[in-house]
Amino acid sequence: MTAADTTHEPRGLAGEPIPPIRLAVLDMAGTTVRDGGIVESSFLTALESIGIARDDPANAGRLDYVQATMGQSKIEVFRGLLDDEDLAQRATRGFEAAIAETVRAGGVEALPGTEAMFATLREAGVQICLTTGFAPETQQLIVDALGWGALVDLTLAPGPGLRGRPFPDLALQALMTLGIDDVRSLAVAGDTANDLRAGWRAGAGVVAGVLTGAHGRTELEAAPHTHILATIAELPTAIGL
Repeated sequence: MTAADTTHEPRGLAGEPIPPIRLAVLDMAGTTVRDGGIVESSFLTALESIGIARDDPANAGRLDYVQATMGQSKIEVFRGLLDDEDLAQRATRGFEAAIAETVRAGGVEALPGTEAMFATLREAGVQICLTTGFAPETQQLIVDALGWGALVDLTLAPGPGLRGRPFPDLALQALMTLGIDDVRSLAVAGDTANDLRAGWRAGAGVVAGVLTGAHGRTELEAAPHTHILATIAELPTAIGL
């Protein structure tokens, strides 16, 4: 089986043609943006900010939890990890500050083929929304640092009234904001099982796992999906462009 093989049939209603993809909802870190370990490093910095040393023996287990919950809103990850709302809020602020410092130091870059993929989608009339588990301010820093503001149509991050993955909120909000009238016209792509669960729950016609980030083929294939892609550069082919 090749990286771009379809493993579940595209979802269409009986007797109806499957509509073309008109909106791609794409994760950032690990999918369109090179991770390079900055997420895990920033989690350790965040733990330091609440008094947990980087070499604490329990951090191995904490990082396992972080790995398993990749793709989720970071406040939810810290809530699950720390079971204390005040500590979770403080750790989240420390995490976002660490990511922001990395971004300002030039520590983020596009994954190969991402910007060409953006161009191919938009030339075909497919709108693009970037989503993340980071705070909106951090997401905007990354978009600005990469010069992507004019390359995409929308950016969304979890916040009040908008839950992060694995909930379908971000994909469905993108659909409503950009005026797409059929959930099957959505393509959702990401590097974590939570990205795929969110896309599937949103009813997306294409739900693609990407093998450049946090989760490998085993984890992605265990989640509901239509495609597994070697890189996000394969998305145009996967949606028939």
